[in-house]
Amino acid sequence: MIVVADTSPICYLILTGEIDLLPKLFTQVLAPQAVIAELLHEDAPEAVRRWASNLPSWISAQENPAGVTVGMEKLQAGERSAILLTESIKADLILLDEKAARRVASDRGLRVTGTLGVLGEAAARGLVDLAAAIDHLRKTNFRYSPALLKATLDRFGGR
Repeated sequence: MIVVADTSPICYLILTGEIDLLPKLFTQVLAPQAVIAELLHEDAPEAVRRWASNLPSWISAQENPAGVTVGMEKLQAGERSAILLTESIKADLILLDEKAARRVASDRGLRVTGTLGVLGEAAARGLVDLAAAIDHLRKTNFRYSPALLKATLDRFGGR
């Protein structure tokens, strides 16, 4: 399965120590240059900048694709580029956390999941303890709706 990742899921998987779930779950992990730039931004956490400055071999940085961005004016550069890359290569899935970006991607016919979905799928495959992973996530500034958290726990188990 080919997946395109936005900044937020990569960031939070790094901060929770679960970034290595991505190559275990997906055959190809791609990120546009705009996402890499956001991961390297001076405001990004040190651990994230360190990871992004020495990308592992399992992630492939891609050129920012051109495309129709109507309806994406309020999205960040990484989100826009991730959506356009997903469309241009016909990736199987896009990893997005921000509600507005998820809505745009869904409206464009893309299959979307986010950090919680990655953790849930990894838990379903026995790769991570979902409750422990969510506890780690809660120690970051990750924002989520209680309904989304409940849906993830209901679907994949946990407390």
